Amino acid sequence: MLDIRFVRENPDAVKENIKKKFQDEKLPLVDEVIALDKESRETQKEADELRANRNKVSKEIGALMAQGKKDEAEKVKAQVAADGERIKELEQKQREVDEKLREKMLVIPQMIDDSVPIGKDDSCNVELERFGEPFVPAFEIPYHTDIMERFNGIDLDAARRVAGNGFYYLMGDIARLHSSILSYARDFMIGRGFTYVIPPYMIHAAVVEGVMSFPEMDAMMYKIEGEDLYLIGTSEHSMIGKFIDQQIPEEDLPQTLTSYSPCFRKEKGAHGVEERGVYRIHQFEKQEMIVVCKPEDSMMWYDRLWQNTVDFFRSMDIPVRTLECCSGDLADLKVKSCDVEAWSPRQKKYFEVGSCSNLGDAQARRLRIRIKGEKGNYLAHTLNNTCVAPPRMLIAFLENNLNADGSVNIPKALQPYMGGQEILKPAK
Repeated sequence: MLDIRFVRENPDAVKENIKKKFQDEKLPLVDEVIALDKESRETQKEADELRANRNKVSKEIGALMAQGKKDEAEKVKAQVAADGERIKELEQKQREVDEKLREKMLVIPQMIDDSVPIGKDDSCNVELERFGEPFVPAFEIPYHTDIMERFNGIDLDAARRVAGNGFYYLMGDIARLHSSILSYARDFMIGRGFTYVIPPYMIHAAVVEGVMSFPEMDAMMYKIEGEDLYLIGTSEHSMIGKFIDQQIPEEDLPQTLTSYSPCFRKEKGAHGVEERGVYRIHQFEKQEMIVVCKPEDSMMWYDRLWQNTVDFFRSMDIPVRTLECCSGDLADLKVKSCDVEAWSPRQKKYFEVGSCSNLGDAQARRLRIRIKGEKGNYLAHTLNNTCVAPPRMLIAFLENNLNADGSVNIPKALQPYMGGQEILKPAK
């Protein structure tokens, strides 16, 4: 959410930003919020003047009564009472105007960084850099669930009977591999100086509103019936929510946290939940990175965060690339974002395995997260990034470490978490 003063003073820049995001239907909002802001300030001004006048004349009542001027005192009392009623009306009006103003402000997108490429959708995203050489083996690589089934490692039919499409049972070596990757990611991020956190897996509606836009919320979040609680779609939600209404001393920054959680997503409006695969699913687990920092440090941390993900995947011999998200592909709260994509030898292309985002002060403004500085308080900047999110990451891992005989190599970095195994041999 933008600062209303910024919108008031820079309406043309805000409109141009909306155009860059190809959301022209939101252009009228700028003039609407400026008008509502003016109405709110005028209402407050009138109420403040009435309060000041009421306080002044209230002091006269006692003096008039002492002078025996009872009739004049009664007139002043009547005026004070009338002013009091008017003040109540104005306070109610301002609450209603401010609520309308906030609702519209929540829909206006964050100002994107000047470096963001302009484009309508993800087809306009720009490749930045490749890490590792993509490799296609001489033998045919099966579909990822076929690989898992050779290890008796997945049961989608049973999951479908229990919960429907978009769920899975992982078993045996594949389940152990899944957990090992998460454990390795935890220790990898701790080694990078991040504090490990296990957060709540449910959050209040006020936190949901603070961390994401309404379209994201509608497409992603599961609501707990009869409760003011939502299942998290990523631990970023509860991790940023941790700082709601807080004033963080400058000396305690940056806050660098890495969190584990299960994630739950409706995937509404997505390309569809696969019946056979585990690429797009309703439930998965993830190791996340969260940074709360000073505004001047946020771009530095943005570069560090995506580099952490690249380094993590390269430590397991998986080629990756970074892809800059264009303006039309940015969620409304994001200032800048890039995806990390892993190489798929089977598909002979890259696919998304993580996303790094700088949200500027958007979440901090919504959640009232401030930094306590020597020269006053100011809004923090927040960032998040995926370290790893199996089971999607398992697709990249299995394809890139598969041998012609169906066995799977275990990279050295992961071997301690797999009981020292160097290779997994299929049961079938």
